Amino acid sequence: MRLTKILLAVILPLTAVCQQVDRKITLDDLFNGKFNENGIDVITPMNDGLHYAVIENDTKIVKYSYETGKKVAILASVEQFGDSTINYFTNFKFDRSESKIIFFSDWQYIYRRSFTAKFYVWDIAAQRLTAVSDERRQQVATLSPDGTKVAYVSDNNLYIKNLADGAETQVTTDGLKNSIINGIPDWVYEEEFEYNTAYCWSPDSRNLAWCRFDESAVPTYSFSMFAGREPEHAENKLYPSDYTYKYPKAGECNSVVTVWNYNLDNQQKTQIDVGPETDQYIPRITWSPAGKLVVYRLNRLQNNLELLYADAQTGATEKFYDETNKYYIDESYFDFLTFNADGSKFLIVSERDGWSHIYLHKADGTLLNQVTKGEWDVTDFYGFDEPTNTVFYQSAERGAAVRDVYSVKTDGTDKKQISKDLGTNNCVFSKGFKYYIREFSNAKTPTIYTLHERSGKLIRTLEDNQALAAILKTWQFSPKEFLQFTTPDGISLNAWMVKPYDFNPAKKYPVLMVQYSGPNSQEVLDEFEVGWEQVMAANGYIVFCCDGRGTGARGEAFRKVTYLQIGKYELADQLNAANYLKLLPYIDANRVGIWGWSFGGFMVLNCLTQGNGTFKAGIAVAPVTNWRYYDNIYTERFMRTPQENAAGYDDNSPITHAADLQGNLLLIHGSADDNVHWQNSAEMCEALVQAGKQFDYFVYTNRNHSIYGGNTRMHLYNKMLQFVLEKL
Repeated sequence: MRLTKILLAVILPLTAVCQQVDRKITLDDLFNGKFNENGIDVITPMNDGLHYAVIENDTKIVKYSYETGKKVAILASVEQFGDSTINYFTNFKFDRSESKIIFFSDWQYIYRRSFTAKFYVWDIAAQRLTAVSDERRQQVATLSPDGTKVAYVSDNNLYIKNLADGAETQVTTDGLKNSIINGIPDWVYEEEFEYNTAYCWSPDSRNLAWCRFDESAVPTYSFSMFAGREPEHAENKLYPSDYTYKYPKAGECNSVVTVWNYNLDNQQKTQIDVGPETDQYIPRITWSPAGKLVVYRLNRLQNNLELLYADAQTGATEKFYDETNKYYIDESYFDFLTFNADGSKFLIVSERDGWSHIYLHKADGTLLNQVTKGEWDVTDFYGFDEPTNTVFYQSAERGAAVRDVYSVKTDGTDKKQISKDLGTNNCVFSKGFKYYIREFSNAKTPTIYTLHERSGKLIRTLEDNQALAAILKTWQFSPKEFLQFTTPDGISLNAWMVKPYDFNPAKKYPVLMVQYSGPNSQEVLDEFEVGWEQVMAANGYIVFCCDGRGTGARGEAFRKVTYLQIGKYELADQLNAANYLKLLPYIDANRVGIWGWSFGGFMVLNCLTQGNGTFKAGIAVAPVTNWRYYDNIYTERFMRTPQENAAGYDDNSPITHAADLQGNLLLIHGSADDNVHWQNSAEMCEALVQAGKQFDYFVYTNRNHSIYGGNTRMHLYNKMLQFVLEKL
């Protein structure tokens, strides 16, 4: 569960610079896109390391030169297709030779990362468009590395299409809704292991490996979908429809996951040996350059990760990497595994020394070297340049609120800081690492995109958002001010504050605190944003955000201190933050409020029920109210099962403390939240009612965890604004 930021509006072109000076920022301004940044389309580096491809104006895929910035060729255009149903590109991928492009249109979301769509393959040289299937909608279609075939999933079954003759092979036939899934993850894997494709082609295109999820024993969850305004529900005006799916709550059964391989030469299917244990996770499969299938095996407690090499033809496996953590293995490192060209070495990110760092191993798992070292965390891994033995990564070396990009040799020498500006830096490197595009912003600087040579030399600025910077000079924009304070326990915490534009230190101001507080999350980052905090500042409130214990980029001990007691230390630190604020001379100590979404909503409820009147008001949006109600992969990672840790679940549940509610509460939820179920708020509501506590409660019909669609998001923020103005 990761919902650290809520988008307020779709991206729209910047309006002309407003000539009125010092206008206050309103919700209307945020939602009409007035302060949206210009970005650049997602860049796909090309194999030669000299060019990149990008979607242009949503209608063309264009090849550009890094060195000159000039357009080299139009690789695909909707005008070339002669198909009126394809009006724009949203994404694309090449095959290995970059002779074919696969893309999709007419996509429809299922959950956060999953969707169905109509996929197409464009042969660049032949100028030929091929629909992946005219018979069925598809999921996660991918080209084989040699570009001759496409694999895809439809109705929980895996298919292969031969592009030369159009022949299709149905690899699996047992797919069944709420029972058997082939090639895509089940709900909880998709959400908590953060991926949507559970199959992969071998490098030689002769094998297709996949995960099979048997979720027949997983309990189901249902919610009603009302007629509302959605066309797909319009026929249910008298009786709502029920949406039912498999959702394993903490302590409940998971899917039994098996791994299979299909050999295209002999049409044989082989089950891969992942061991006798079935109550375990298979969060990834991939292939090494040497042609070995790599299987990730994670135990139910998620504190032991094993990597297996598999012989795809016999199914035999051998373990080559084994890591145990006294808390848990962080799932965000799974996609950082990187092999060298011949598969004789690999790089992996681990917390084995108490900080997240990069390690180099032989193919058999023998440790060769710890590549990065220090009391700071690696926060992203960009890749490995084998000819120069150089690793490229992002880290928080200059402080948890800052991100920089570095390079270093695999033996730990010749470390270079690539980014210099203080703030948040991210890079996209060309193949071969000759060029990179840097994305930079800080609290006062809208995002700047620049193209550089490997040496750091600036080639050109791609987008500097100077138009937005000029607009902000004519509005009451108050950048975040970063600070640190020390709790009574001696813990130094990072925070930011946004003050009203006309701040007067002689006055007393009410405060609205905002936080998320979830494990390894961060809200205190030096990056650009114009959000709801500006609206609240325009209405005379100071907005304050503190990253308490459990949050990221400060080492394992800091972020994992909350293990088995989710909510305990996070609550203490939000109360410490509120008490720190109340001592400041310009704060009205009687008017401190707090709000949060998802995990942040859970924290708001704990602050109001266990805070002994610290907060005058709070808004909890889509909150977890007892971790027994949330999914098992996320929850058990930090809490183990309710059977093992009942007190950890119940002692930190706001439902347990409902009778102690103090302050004004606004509780909000979407009725169709597939992630944090409406059940959470319903149970909290009942506990408060039985305790005789008055509060405000609002439910958004048919809305999921993000609570958006039509006028919904504007309505939500207006409701919260009016509540704060009235109650705080």
